[in-house]
Amino acid sequence: MPLSRTSAERAAADAEYTECVRVGLPQWRRTAYLMSGDWHQGDDVVQRVLTELYRNWSRARRAGNLNALVRTMLMRRLIDERRRGWARVRLTDLLPERPAPTAPDAAERLDLVAALRQVAPRQRAVLVLRFFQDLTVEETAQALGCAPGTVKSQTAKGLATLRGLLAPARDDVPTTMQTGMASGTPTSVLAHGG
Repeated sequence: MPLSRTSAERAAADAEYTECVRVGLPQWRRTAYLMSGDWHQGDDVVQRVLTELYRNWSRARRAGNLNALVRTMLMRRLIDERRRGWARVRLTDLLPERPAPTAPDAAERLDLVAALRQVAPRQRAVLVLRFFQDLTVEETAQALGCAPGTVKSQTAKGLATLRGLLAPARDDVPTTMQTGMASGTPTSVLAHGG
């Protein structure tokens, strides 16, 4: 029995939606994780955005750049989630899962993600879009619904915060101890005057 025109159109729209999600989901999940610092919370936000996208698919599929539309929806939802007070409540005593290190720079990535969690939500959104999604200033401004100047200032503030959080621990060591470490002299000898 042939499908009616509306059933055929609905099937085609569902197939188009499914393909869009299949292609974009890995990138959207990574973005949500970087913004929230938590895979579970990120997945929850992505799921809500995908549900909203499906409900409005007839309108959304006509967008000139569908990926940009979904990214904008995702970023706005993540920023809204962070503004709500309950988003700060942890419902478990367990520490969040950490991905297993797979490469030599895994520790640096974890440090970066941890530091990124401490950056203000709007600045974090700008940093993720600019440096992890490789968007231009103008594309980032469009995704966040703000002026390019705002993107630039939020980028500068966010990078300054990250630099402060990621400053090497050696900066805190007294100069004599750094000299001792660099020359191979044990710091305990320097500390005890030996």
